[in-house]
Amino acid sequence: MTDHIKLDLSDRILTITIARPERKNALTQAMYGKMADAIVDANTNKAVRAIVITGEGDMFTAGNDLSDFASIEERETGTPPVTRFLNAIRDAYKPIIAAVNGPAIGVGLTMLLHCDISFAAQSANFRAPFTQLGLVPEAGSSLLLPRIVGRSMANEVLLAGRILTADEALACGLVSRVQRDEELLGAAMATAQKIAASAPTAILKSKALINSRTAEIADQMRAEGEIFAAQLQSPEFAEAAAAFAQKRAPVFED
Repeated sequence: MTDHIKLDLSDRILTITIARPERKNALTQAMYGKMADAIVDANTNKAVRAIVITGEGDMFTAGNDLSDFASIEERETGTPPVTRFLNAIRDAYKPIIAAVNGPAIGVGLTMLLHCDISFAAQSANFRAPFTQLGLVPEAGSSLLLPRIVGRSMANEVLLAGRILTADEALACGLVSRVQRDEELLGAAMATAQKIAASAPTAILKSKALINSRTAEIADQMRAEGEIFAAQLQSPEFAEAAAAFAQKRAPVFED
């Protein structure tokens, strides 16, 4: 599964590409682990001055691979790779730019809350269907999304599953730019090159100042994570996973 994450370091820019287009770039624990390791390694690698995250094909990511997560209880103990990844992007020293090349679902949306700059292709849209899957918001999104897009919009996205278009994401501040699909990666790389050419210590200290409230975010992520893990073992998630596999609407009981 780690082959589904491509890493390229060129001109002081580390590009992380989610490369599983045959499964809509759905993320497994192995994929999360490779991305987490790459970001943590970049913290102390002087050859890296900026990071770009994008997807291969016409999808940024469909979010978690449900079949992979349904068997999470069978894994070894320790910090799950998804948690390591979310902690890594939250605490990354180097600036992270997201180039959202298509639909961004679940963590595809919530990871953007920790990226320093996010650009979207015109074909992109954004959805966080946690409650429809018997789950709860993660990655600090219950705290960060209302701050960024406003409480009412955040509740539409997190509770009602509203899908935001690229232009709506731009209007509410989730992304800072919308590009034509064929121009997206070039625009993201050009911005990464500007960062890479800037004074590196000034960049690191500026990012640290901008992101100085990480303790509050970390507390919220821990609270979300406990409930999320419990919901993974719940009848609601079991029904959602079964319904997904059977290509039917889930039926949730009180």
